[in-house]
Amino acid sequence: MIKIGIVDDHAVVRSGLKAFFSTFVDFRVVGEAGTGREAIDMVRTTEMDVLVMDLSMPGQSGIDALAMVRAKAPQLGVLILSGYPEEHYAVNLIRQGASGYLNKECAPEEIANAIRTVALGRRYISASVAELLAGQLERKDSEPPHKHLSEREFQVFLKLAKGESVGSIGEALSLSVKTISTYRTRLMEKMNLSTNSDLTYYAIKTQLID
Repeated sequence: MIKIGIVDDHAVVRSGLKAFFSTFVDFRVVGEAGTGREAIDMVRTTEMDVLVMDLSMPGQSGIDALAMVRAKAPQLGVLILSGYPEEHYAVNLIRQGASGYLNKECAPEEIANAIRTVALGRRYISASVAELLAGQLERKDSEPPHKHLSEREFQVFLKLAKGESVGSIGEALSLSVKTISTYRTRLMEKMNLSTNSDLTYYAIKTQLID
């Protein structure tokens, strides 16, 4: 029996996933959460094999939650199921510890296959993500600037692009304002940008935020 936790801020999505998973005799949903913070609490208190998690959530995003889940439960399989296309997040998140990444438009059967793969302690790499990985190996020099950011720099970049202040980012990530400012300076240099408005424009243009 594969024990599954579901994290999505839309109740209708969680309900749909639960109904779908109930059609498989080897799946059992043991918990659900609507925010990144609830997801972390659920991981602390509930025994599970696979966490199926969205990225876009109020407050603490799936990206923030992934880092904390990895710290608290390094053996837990984390499958990202997101509305964002693979090319925008998949490779970065797999590098940051996600066990797999699927777009919500994928076939339902692929979600089931991914869960079974992740439950075995393996990574699930879809055909489209495998193609992205191969392409990155071939075109390392032509990658967009955000691909060169570290995990923490990428987190800070997305929060700045959404208009969050340095102080609120520091509080959310349990880091000092000075540390966040250092990350901001470093990522600005790597991306060759000057202002937070530049970051927001870049993120919208590359469809990293809505």
